Amino acid sequence: MTLTHAEPAPSGKPPAGHPHVGVTSTFVGMPKFPDAARIELANTTQRRNLAHATGIIRDKRASVVGELDNWEELRLAAEAIKNRTLRHLDDYLVQFEENATKAGAVVHWARDAEEANRIVVDLVRETGSDEVVKVKSMATQEIELNEALQAAGIDAWETDLAELIVQLGDDWPSHILVPAIHRNRSEVREIFLRRMKDVGRPAPEDLTDDPRRLAEAARLHLREKFLRAKVGISGANFAVADTGSLVVVESEGNGRMCLTLPETLISVVGIEKVLPSWADLEVFLQVLPRSSTGERENPYTSIWTGVTPGDGPQNAHIILLDNNRTNVLADEVGRAALRCIRCSACLNVCPVYERAGGHAYGSVYPGPIGAILTPQLRGTSSKVDQSLPYASSLCGACFDVCPVRIDIPELLVHLRTRVVDEHRGGRPTAEAAAFKAMAWMFGSHRRLEAAQKAATTSNRFFGRRKTIGAIPGPLAGWSSARDIPVPPAESFRDWWKRERGEQEPRS
Repeated sequence: MTLTHAEPAPSGKPPAGHPHVGVTSTFVGMPKFPDAARIELANTTQRRNLAHATGIIRDKRASVVGELDNWEELRLAAEAIKNRTLRHLDDYLVQFEENATKAGAVVHWARDAEEANRIVVDLVRETGSDEVVKVKSMATQEIELNEALQAAGIDAWETDLAELIVQLGDDWPSHILVPAIHRNRSEVREIFLRRMKDVGRPAPEDLTDDPRRLAEAARLHLREKFLRAKVGISGANFAVADTGSLVVVESEGNGRMCLTLPETLISVVGIEKVLPSWADLEVFLQVLPRSSTGERENPYTSIWTGVTPGDGPQNAHIILLDNNRTNVLADEVGRAALRCIRCSACLNVCPVYERAGGHAYGSVYPGPIGAILTPQLRGTSSKVDQSLPYASSLCGACFDVCPVRIDIPELLVHLRTRVVDEHRGGRPTAEAAAFKAMAWMFGSHRRLEAAQKAATTSNRFFGRRKTIGAIPGPLAGWSSARDIPVPPAESFRDWWKRERGEQEPRS
């Protein structure tokens, strides 16, 4: 989507009818991963940016994880908590709803993206506002909330610095934690100079690519939006069932501005984000920052429970989002993906992601976790979703760093099997048919003996040849790289009978 160059209104707010800044990221028609990756590999600037950034994050993570002598115990605890929660997810969700409602929040349930977007649009319209400020949220990107708000004539302003860069640059996020990781400082400067003036306070004309100057320009640009907005929209890193609380962790403080200044706060939360208790939250507040930003704790951890009169938003709405998560939950193997806490550690160690970047995955969830989560949430009807389980070398580095111990390679193989099964349409592959025939033959000694007899009889047709050579038909590719021996003139059974005079070899 392109920006228009309308003059901003005196308040700094775009005039009525000004299109929302963002990307129409429906991902419809995206090429399969190998084709998209081939295009991204040609972007040498992006490859340098990714290698530099992921390398720094990897080193920081390794340093702070190495400080703990119980890191593996924390991983095991996080895995166990998530597994227990998923086994009893229905009970914990009901408990969360009851406690959040008691605290003054209004809880909504959304079956899919369409229903969630409709609820948000209706809630914003009820306030009479035509704009919202947003905390960085993967769930709202997943349901394409910005596009739904745009279609309803509501401007949605991303306030996370990296998300702001992506939004102003008409770009796609390419990383879960650092959406603009593929951009360097000079590119960010050009985006700010070119785009900020179209949607609010312009960037200073003498703006340089110094990080402090860039952050200052973003802060001044966003400040007027924070002070003006009546509605804030967030996701949540965690939802605590025994208190009805929501938790957002971040590094900039912009999220806290969105969570505290507006009169109305709407939070879109995936149903897998629930945790049973505060004691469980303690474990995740240790493993998440170390795995994501390489910090001992997040600079900003915001926790709120319902509504507090005279303090913060006076209207709190929570939308519990399914969007095919219950289908993932029904898969005993695939449900492990729902343990994900969106730390992005798997992206930072993945050799495939580091070279191909996030855009090649055709989803808001890139990297190894996206390769297993996206096909389960969206299905495998499209070429890109069918190809994602193959976007990996299965090296296992992703499992080694995952704070909730998701065995991503195991899930990739599981999903590859599903893709193959769907392509067959219920018909067995030639390989499966061959193995089934072999099982039938080995199931009876008489059938096995008959097959051996037929094989030894065929020996006479090959004369003195030692190998058969290439075989036509389905086995042509297999036989072209192997020397297939001619069947022996005599089977082991026949030799035994001839030499020992016994009917069967003794075990």
